[in-house]
Amino acid sequence: MTRPITAGVDGTEESLAALDWAGREAVRRGLPLRVVHAWRYAESLATADRTTQHAWASEGTEQAVRTVRERHPGLEVGVDVVEGGAAHALAAAAAQAETLVLGSRGYGRVVGFLLGSVGRQVVAEATRPVVLVRAGGKTTAEAAGHDVVVGQQGDPEDSAAALRFAFETAAARGATVRAVRAWTLPPVFAYSPGSLKLLDEAGGLEPYEKQALAEALQPWRERFPDVPVAEHVEMGSAAQVLLSVAGRAQLMVVGRRARRTAVGARIGSVAYGVLHHADCPVAVVPHD
Repeated sequence: MTRPITAGVDGTEESLAALDWAGREAVRRGLPLRVVHAWRYAESLATADRTTQHAWASEGTEQAVRTVRERHPGLEVGVDVVEGGAAHALAAAAAQAETLVLGSRGYGRVVGFLLGSVGRQVVAEATRPVVLVRAGGKTTAEAAGHDVVVGQQGDPEDSAAALRFAFETAAARGATVRAVRAWTLPPVFAYSPGSLKLLDEAGGLEPYEKQALAEALQPWRERFPDVPVAEHVEMGSAAQVLLSVAGRAQLMVVGRRARRTAVGARIGSVAYGVLHHADCPVAVVPHD
């Protein structure tokens, strides 16, 4: 089954930027584009019945899509205008997509996601990659030698999904993958005798981390031999180290584990920090 690149739109500047990004990505990957807009019937509009309100939603969505069709005349575009909650519609769309693309805005905790709790819920629960795009991004960064930056943590299998997404994206764009592994000084009791032996054989903490990154990258280097790779290992928190190289990124890729708490799904501190402070689009990729 061919999965589309799917964009969620709501008429805002940020969602239109996401739609533009999704259209370019669909062309690069040779995939169809699907556009999803969710709307709710407003009973307070006494002069407009459900049919009229649906027509308004459809017309607004078609206006947004028209620009993408004009820019990419050969692109297959499908449009779904769905009545109901945005979180449900976008989560359902993500499950059927190669990638779901949403808009985001601003910096810091106060402004947060464009879709607020809806966007947060979709990012946290999606089973496919979700890309967050800010308004005003420069498309020239996609063709100006900027890297696809990806965070690698833990064992190779922990970051396999994020690495696969990064290499596939870089291959489609002719870009370099910059793989980033951050490390900190753990308590000594965190190491087992076996890991201490490996650490000693590697020659210390930093060489050990460099070796771990190289091992995680090896299968993807073999699978994508034409994609240039740069390795970046630095001491510090994962979010801080990733943000330190964000200026050279056309896309930032981070992994996400499934986390649930009493108040719902969580996206993790690394993804949260990068999403709120990186200027470039950010892809959040759930672990396999």
